[in-house]
Amino acid sequence: MRKIGLIVDETASLPKEIIEKYEMVIVPYLVDWREGDNLPGENLFQKMREAGRRGIKSLPKTSQASPWTFKKIFEEELRRSEKILSITLSSKLSGGYNSALQGKAMLPEKEQDKVYIIDSLNITVSEGLFAIKGAELIKKGKSIEEILNELKGLIPEIHLFGMLEDPKWTEAGGRLSHPLAVLIRKMQKIGMRPLIGLKKGEVKSVALKMQARDVPTALFKELKKEIGEKKVRVAIGHADNLKGAQKLKEMIEKELPKIEIAFLNLIDPIIGVHVGPGTLVLAWYESID
Repeated sequence: MRKIGLIVDETASLPKEIIEKYEMVIVPYLVDWREGDNLPGENLFQKMREAGRRGIKSLPKTSQASPWTFKKIFEEELRRSEKILSITLSSKLSGGYNSALQGKAMLPEKEQDKVYIIDSLNITVSEGLFAIKGAELIKKGKSIEEILNELKGLIPEIHLFGMLEDPKWTEAGGRLSHPLAVLIRKMQKIGMRPLIGLKKGEVKSVALKMQARDVPTALFKELKKEIGEKKVRVAIGHADNLKGAQKLKEMIEKELPKIEIAFLNLIDPIIGVHVGPGTLVLAWYESID
């Protein structure tokens, strides 16, 4: 029996090989889009592009895992592990953290004491970095109290920023007004793009970047400016923009040798629905190990 089992939301956008390496248990979230079932495409983002071309206005609907789902996963993992560490995406963006708490409360009292839930206050690849750190601490044999302390200290140290290909998806989801979406599209035509970022668990526009027609280059320049000479760990996420993600990865490897790229992967559908196809995101934190 393992001392500590690790449960992570699907929203962490982690590659299969990392999930398997650390024996993570993934909590599935829900995507409901009947129109998309009949559209061609290898992933949700390709289907969204096709929907746009066909003039289909409906968007996928997403929801967090239910308390019952968490309860079932906790019960199954407690058969393999003495204790559980459950990592959720930011409670300011989803009800997943509350669902996990409710699922824990459904367990017998003696079992509840074995389940530890932490709100990462992160999303997508920044949540992925957070989960990997948790897995590494478990592998090192740290106690659950030591792990929770280290992870809580890491929360404000993780940075996430990115750029949208087209604001229409954010507008369609009701998270951006039409006049602002029109303004952003006009700015993009002359090479100006808003930089989205994560602040205290919420996604916000944090800056306006000039000469940003080439998104991978613009994100690379922002990363280079932010980290200076620091040794950092990075994760790259894309919404069916593998070419742009790989270009960004290659620039980092060539010009910033102190950086460790933890993973490059497709953004999870739950977050991806709101940012839309083509989006590129980058997460990082200073690595002292």
